[in-house]
Amino acid sequence: MKDLKWDDLHIFYHVAEAGGLSGAARRCGLSAPTIGRRMLALEEMAGQSLFRRGPTGYELTPAGRALHERVRAMQAAAQPVAALFGEASETPFLRLSAGTATAHFLADRVAEICRPGDGFRLHFITTEATLDIAHREIDAGIRNRAPEAGNLASRPLGRLHFAPYRSHSLPGAEGLGWVAMDPDHARHPAARWLHDQDLPVAVLANSVATVHELVRAGAGIGVMPCMTGDRDPALTRAGPPIEALEETQHLVFHADDRHRPPLRRLITRLAALYRDNADLLAGHRPLRA
Repeated sequence: MKDLKWDDLHIFYHVAEAGGLSGAARRCGLSAPTIGRRMLALEEMAGQSLFRRGPTGYELTPAGRALHERVRAMQAAAQPVAALFGEASETPFLRLSAGTATAHFLADRVAEICRPGDGFRLHFITTEATLDIAHREIDAGIRNRAPEAGNLASRPLGRLHFAPYRSHSLPGAEGLGWVAMDPDHARHPAARWLHDQDLPVAVLANSVATVHELVRAGAGIGVMPCMTGDRDPALTRAGPPIEALEETQHLVFHADDRHRPPLRRLITRLAALYRDNADLLAGHRPLRA
């Protein structure tokens, strides 16, 4: 492309990631009409369409997907340079992703993870999706398996156990159905396990947080990590820990970042936090026996 500018590719990247002009406008600090004109100019320069424009947003064409992959690689390569200059003027944010239950566990103990003078601030990203660390969509993520591909490194944090829970306000579990994630959103093995058992499902939900609230309200029995269910006074166990769901949580990060002081400090703090709470994670500290 003749006279191609990095700014245009940067804007293209955000339109592709956001799936439309409004989301890209929030990320770029430009108006949606301005971004729209810049994308039309980029397509004219490319000599082909990069997006399919529809009522629900912007969808990448095959050419757009090919460009997106290359621009993502450019964004990833530029990230350490941006961090180098950013850290000189302000304390950087470390973007840490985790599932809902793990994010709540960490948020309750944030003072043990991030302290004044650490040289970093935390940006919690709560999601059940697996974000792309290799392309620096985040800085680190807590996952239930070690990475198998990409320029990634990891550190095991601790063993996590799961058990069934019901509302403590109910006299017992007899006759209760189960509260489950709907199949389209059942990404975690614990969510899929319930469907595999052919148990009677009373209520479906599309988020982990809603499952928790439904169980607290007495809608049925739900499977949760012991670190969540055992510390909630509104819940009580409806059975023993489920051995088939035991897992090891890993902190995954970009291999090139492993020696960055802020990330090394975060790794050390998280490892210590998991070590100090190993009995809670393993289901050995229920509020009620």
